[in-house]
Amino acid sequence: MNLRKSMLLMLVMTPSWLFAQNESNGQYIFNRSPINTAAYVQLPLGSIKAKGWLLKQLKLQKDGATGNAEALYPESGNLGADSDWLGGTGESWERAPYYVKGLVALAYTLGDPELIAKSEKWINWTLDHQQPNGAFGPLKMNDWWPRMPMMYAIQSYYEATGDKRVIPFFSKYFKYQLDQLDQKPLYEWSKSRTADNIEIVLWLYNRTGEKSLLVLAEKLKSQAYPWAAIFTNNQFYHYGDDFHTKHSVSVGQALKFPSVYSQLNNSPFYREATQKGIDHLMRDHGQSTGIASGTEFLAGRSSFQGTETCTVVEWMQSLETAARIIHDAPLGDRLEKIAFNTLPAQFSRDIKSHLYYTQPNQVLCKHGNSGFDEDYDGALLLSPYSGMGCCRYNMHMGWPYFVKNSWAATPDKGLAVIAYAPVEVNAFVADGIPVQLQVMTDYPFEEEINIKVRLEKSAQFPLKLRIPAWCKNPLITVNGKILPGVKTGQIYTVSRIWNSNDLVSLKFPMEVKLSNQVNHSVTVERGPIVYGLQMDAKYGISKKNPVDGFFDYEVASGSPWNYGLVRSGKDLKKNIKVQRTAMPENPFIQASTPVKLRVKAKRIPSWTMAYNKMHSLEVPRSPVASSERTEEITLTPFGSENIRISNFPVIGVPETGGKTYKENFSKATLKDWLLYGGSWFIKDGAIHAASNKGSWGYGIHGSKAIASNTNFKDLSYEAKVKLSSTGDAGLMFRVTDHVIGADAYNGYYLGINAESGQIQLGKSSHQKWLLLASAQQQLEIGKYYPIRIEANGADIKVYFNNGIKPIFSVTDGEFSTGAIGVRAFDALASITDLQAQAIK
Repeated sequence: MNLRKSMLLMLVMTPSWLFAQNESNGQYIFNRSPINTAAYVQLPLGSIKAKGWLLKQLKLQKDGATGNAEALYPESGNLGADSDWLGGTGESWERAPYYVKGLVALAYTLGDPELIAKSEKWINWTLDHQQPNGAFGPLKMNDWWPRMPMMYAIQSYYEATGDKRVIPFFSKYFKYQLDQLDQKPLYEWSKSRTADNIEIVLWLYNRTGEKSLLVLAEKLKSQAYPWAAIFTNNQFYHYGDDFHTKHSVSVGQALKFPSVYSQLNNSPFYREATQKGIDHLMRDHGQSTGIASGTEFLAGRSSFQGTETCTVVEWMQSLETAARIIHDAPLGDRLEKIAFNTLPAQFSRDIKSHLYYTQPNQVLCKHGNSGFDEDYDGALLLSPYSGMGCCRYNMHMGWPYFVKNSWAATPDKGLAVIAYAPVEVNAFVADGIPVQLQVMTDYPFEEEINIKVRLEKSAQFPLKLRIPAWCKNPLITVNGKILPGVKTGQIYTVSRIWNSNDLVSLKFPMEVKLSNQVNHSVTVERGPIVYGLQMDAKYGISKKNPVDGFFDYEVASGSPWNYGLVRSGKDLKKNIKVQRTAMPENPFIQASTPVKLRVKAKRIPSWTMAYNKMHSLEVPRSPVASSERTEEITLTPFGSENIRISNFPVIGVPETGGKTYKENFSKATLKDWLLYGGSWFIKDGAIHAASNKGSWGYGIHGSKAIASNTNFKDLSYEAKVKLSSTGDAGLMFRVTDHVIGADAYNGYYLGINAESGQIQLGKSSHQKWLLLASAQQQLEIGKYYPIRIEANGADIKVYFNNGIKPIFSVTDGEFSTGAIGVRAFDALASITDLQAQAIK
């Protein structure tokens, strides 16, 4: 064993707070002027140790995906010995840095010598092979982006070890970057993910005071996407063919950008932009577990659209970072919701496999194409190789970063909680006094959190505690004494002289609540946990992988899944019973998870699998009629299994057909629109079909947007349609069973094609397109044309350009009722002044 490794292993056995003492004599390094000095700072890696169920997740990672990653992906272009990030001939690009970022965090959080040795190999090569000009990484790699995740890995490593090579390494690199950016500016990935770079630049500035680092931070900001404006004004789809502003991973990674930059410009515009972006994303693309969809583009609120694993861990890191800077309680609430639901749902129970995309309503995991914008045939396969390679390298930071960011140091010499979980925090408070907080809890499965304070001597310092917005009656006691003024959704500060063995007890009563989802469906929640239908999950091994114990699994349900919830009077919650059992070692195993819910439900026979048999049809619009018998079903935590239903229809008397619908898109949002394939956005008084450049899923052809709250029988339906490219676009009516795919719906479509001069009326029936009628007209690209449909029973008439007489009429009675919407087939199009009127 070499000397460096021996010393490293000795350091692992040393209390983590001593590393911070080596750097700053027990005083943490906060922002220095002119950076905003109110921000919290991360505790050094290793200061926070996971306990209980959270420690189990880290151990599963060590024995599973993270500990075996180099054996699973041994190629030179991945994590093999010939990787270019080890001086070899491979081209790993972002893959090795992604992996090392999570590996370092896991290794030092666990204090595991084996993982530390693995991480040391990558870190040492990088630090020892910096180029004379200051660049680092593979010699032939000429890209700013892959260095960014490696910088996070090196920063974490430094905070865990105090390695004196790191500060000069960063100083030299940032001097090189400042010298080079004018002639080699940021582009693509580095342009979209610049906040990662700026965060490390400011971290170094706080240690060295080198003024040129502030110049560099401003230059990086000037070359990045204008994320603050994008988030504030909902401009994700305003950049045409550009991939990154609508790419869910880049968007999630950029969520921290305004918060990070607000340290340099503390204006409301930057301080508020992260939350405004989240609000827009959740309204237009929100999923039941508190995150936006992305497959890989932002993909609307459909119950079967998925979220990519990379998106999950990047949202988490952005929220962790923003919460340290902005101090808004909702940021921590959302972090917990994603961490306790979406994150475990992405993994197999043993964290040896993952899903590239996880869906709110996921009735199976299997190999095949779903039609998503980025349509990998293994995206819904539970496997170490699911989907594109990025996630199998990036996912490793999820749980370790959650641990290391769960608490932070505050400038007033105290500590603040970012997210609650069972941990042990070793830190400095007051004037450098060591403190240990033992956070004892089974949260989020139970309501109580006890924090025992251990001190060598009494000390006065503030403890800042986040009170979740979902909790109506929070309670905080210190040594049994109730504290006054505790309000939901706030940061509550307890500032006092603390003595060893003081006990802070928090109680967050968890009521069952319902949240509204697509098509008036509902999701059942209790505290930060989202619940889904417990299915009889049947696992079939489709492939045995070269590393022992690693398999590809297909998962299907051996029990029915097409349930709607039954109301008890007007209050559905009265039907829901909470069942508690003993806390297991791993609460994300469905059979033994400690909290389950029981609720009355009925099956809905018409709710079946979609045409491609890869997912269910869209959740039916509530209320839904069912003559099936009433049953009692079990709901379990969203993350306790890889298949579930979380968007439930509600049983009742269906609404009758609509009478009127008007929309000129002057103030409209996508909240009540369902998107299928490609995407649509609202701007300048119209709804627009977005560019699908960079996508290859078959669903991008015939991209649809359905007005989810509509149901018309006989109607007059009109709008103005403009083509901005080749292809056709127009209006859909009497639409049902709509999913991703050009003809994946039942109903009628009237489209215009400016290139061919064709106006066509047709229908799709069980994925077969039939042309019913057409007419030739002189049409121009870039010009709005009014079109109108009158459908009365089987008689359908089509009017064009405000004409008094129809250009054609057809008789077809296959579809009598359904939703209205818009559609574009391989076209850039704009549609406005929608009006639908029921015909009596």
